[in-house]
Amino acid sequence: MDHPATRHSVSVAGVILDGQGRALLVQRRDNGHWEAPGGILERDEDITTGLVREVREETGLIVEPLALTGVYKNMTRAVVALVFRCQPIGGHLTTNHESRAFRWADPQDVKTLANEAFAVRVLDAMHPNRPPAVRHHDGTHLLTHP
Repeated sequence: MDHPATRHSVSVAGVILDGQGRALLVQRRDNGHWEAPGGILERDEDITTGLVREVREETGLIVEPLALTGVYKNMTRAVVALVFRCQPIGGHLTTNHESRAFRWADPQDVKTLANEAFAVRVLDAMHPNRPPAVRHHDGTHLLTHP
């Protein structure tokens, strides 16, 4: 039988790149952090549907996932995040109750704006020829040994 202490949440995030190699960061309204748009999958939702829904809710953009770029586990909160490189195929950037602002960020901007655990997701997605990364973190910093 499944014990609540052994359960994990699964989240998805979309790293949207523009034609200049910059990634879209969203400033979250709840905590002010800069991150790739995304969120927790609903229990009855498939991964792609959840990704498209979460990105649209936070940005107003409709995206098409191109590639899985990384799997990340928050060891403190037991959240596994699946991150995808995406291309926009419709919609318009629109702030809302979840997002305060948007910024197209180059790799240095990403490192400056986002904490290490979230910046690495975006940086990994900015390299199209790498296999998906597998990383662990504590919510802020990467862990070398989970």
